[in-house]
Amino acid sequence: MPRSTDTSRIRNVGLTAHIDAGKTTVTERILYFSGRTHRLGEVHDGEAKMDWMEQEQERGITITSAATTAYWKDHRINIIDTPGHVDFTAEVERSLRVLDGTVALFCAVGGVQTQSEKVWRQAEKYRVPRIAFINKMDRLGADFESVVAAIREELGANAVPVVLPIGAEDAFEGIIDLVDMKAVYYDDDGKGVSIREEAIPEPFLEQAHAAQEVMIERISEQDDRLMEKFLEGETPGRDECVAAMRTATIAGDVIPVLCGAAFKNKGVRRLMDAIIDYLPSPLDLPPIIGTQSESDADIVRHPKDDSPLAALAFKIQADRHMGKLTYVRVYSGVLESGKVVYNSTREKRQRIGRLFEMHADDRQAIDALYAGEVGAVVGLGDTSTGDTICSEEHPVVLESIEFPAPVIGMAVTPESRTDRDNLQKALIRLAEEDPTFTVASNEETGDVVISGMGELHLEIIIDRLKREFNVNTTVGVPQVAYRETVVGSVEHEYKHIKQTGGHGQYAHIKIQLEPAEPGSGLHFKNSVVGGRIPREYIPAVERGVVDAMKEGPYAGFPMVDLWVELLDGSSHDVDSSEMAFRTCASRGFREACRKAGLQLLEPVMSVEVTAPEEHTGAITGSLCGKRGKILDMETRGKASITRARVPLSEMFGYSSELRNMTSGRGEFTMHFEHYEAVPYSIAEEIVESRKKA
Repeated sequence: MPRSTDTSRIRNVGLTAHIDAGKTTVTERILYFSGRTHRLGEVHDGEAKMDWMEQEQERGITITSAATTAYWKDHRINIIDTPGHVDFTAEVERSLRVLDGTVALFCAVGGVQTQSEKVWRQAEKYRVPRIAFINKMDRLGADFESVVAAIREELGANAVPVVLPIGAEDAFEGIIDLVDMKAVYYDDDGKGVSIREEAIPEPFLEQAHAAQEVMIERISEQDDRLMEKFLEGETPGRDECVAAMRTATIAGDVIPVLCGAAFKNKGVRRLMDAIIDYLPSPLDLPPIIGTQSESDADIVRHPKDDSPLAALAFKIQADRHMGKLTYVRVYSGVLESGKVVYNSTREKRQRIGRLFEMHADDRQAIDALYAGEVGAVVGLGDTSTGDTICSEEHPVVLESIEFPAPVIGMAVTPESRTDRDNLQKALIRLAEEDPTFTVASNEETGDVVISGMGELHLEIIIDRLKREFNVNTTVGVPQVAYRETVVGSVEHEYKHIKQTGGHGQYAHIKIQLEPAEPGSGLHFKNSVVGGRIPREYIPAVERGVVDAMKEGPYAGFPMVDLWVELLDGSSHDVDSSEMAFRTCASRGFREACRKAGLQLLEPVMSVEVTAPEEHTGAITGSLCGKRGKILDMETRGKASITRARVPLSEMFGYSSELRNMTSGRGEFTMHFEHYEAVPYSIAEEIVESRKKA
């Protein structure tokens, strides 16, 4: 089966940024200039191809990451357009896990904003090479140099411009290409589609030569031959510059910076060239490393078609026509339709139904996905996000994808018997799609409680239940996802003895319990010696602790960040069993928690408020009144930016409050920062309200 594209000519890239930086508009232009679409779809008109969901078109925001493929200068570019809103951070997380490079977009006015910093850190975590594109150079207040400085200072990045803007705001005419040392102008009459190349104008010549010298100096630090030329005063050729910049970008030592105004079609084709020139192909990156499920030994998979199959499922989508679509990235081997594959994560054999190259919600049937390619599969019914697909003869388990835990929940009640029957099926399908969306039943009230990353996240879920699954629900007031932990260290001994007819139950444990590092979850250590507790019962003790952590003794919230060490215990030849030790551990752990002392934890959000300067006092006063801590304030143009950390419980309804406070001129973003102890008096109120409920 012949391959359509040489692996070295594949680019798997994502577009990441703060909300409203123009990611979807840039993607639409890439599709237009590459010939993938023949008319421009605008986000504000609800016609953007990549925003295919009804909710995206109505709200003008990206909710789900959309994949597409474009072809430019004999290269295949697989693009994933990710959301900018923090409530949909899972879409960014899973996309970065499978991408080879990313284009980080920055608004020429807003600069480095809260969410752009967050996704930058996510890209750093996965060591994804990046190029930066400063968009909206035509907007009032656009400042290329200040955004480059902010990228260097606030993100700690070695940002190196490879273009300079010609003018700004209404006077933004084009760019100066520092690699080719030429001016590129965009024809406003033709909406920027027509371009002309000229010599660099005299007023910009000195600035261009200085910027080119800085560019060459920065990339020379990574290339000895270039450094020699630089020290000798020679100007390297285009190919040498591109090769050195590419090497430095892939290594993460340099961030090439470009600019433009995507809405007016300016600078996008130079960005497409930069994607090909500077971002890696699958062959440029280290081979993927997995493990054997039995031995945990490392297994290396090279991005070659003749290597054993290794692919990662990174996204599940419920499609009303096709059923369950599973998005996969093939790291090695070939995924062929009709073939049987092995899900090594779940140890199940599955048959590939059909394969597709995706273009947002459109799809093109293909026969195979080759090493380095991204596509969608029908037929993997038992596969979830983060699962590994491989050949049964050469099993491998790739590192899965970690997602943040939900921080907000609400009760949903079906409005009719028909809705009740359909609700569970719909919620299961939505939870399969979104790892940050969870569903649980409240046994006391009979309510179904859905949890997510924010109010907008749950609002979209409720809307999708109605539109896509025809389920009408009544929703409760949003509830904060509190957690519990211990404050002290304690050693505790517990015996579980139950004698009935026949075999009884006997289990005896001694544990050490203490708080662990925030965000670390549960650490369980077995220190029993001499077989005092038979080895086969140790896992039952850990399971008993996990059971008890689901509902803490303080207020019934899940417990986190604990260190539990099993020190000693005893067993009975006849009456001991796994169930006895599991029960013993669960009850003994709860007693130990009470002895150690308990505290309630609440999610604290990082909040950034942008509004006219005259409203700064009212905004800071409001945030402080919400138990917020002001971190810093800065002035950008005529706007004031206030950054703070505020408990999530205090932020419900803040959008309306801010709108009233600033006459509709203020806006804010927030994302989860960490869990923090709730003040005692407030914690007692929460506990009391839980008891009444």
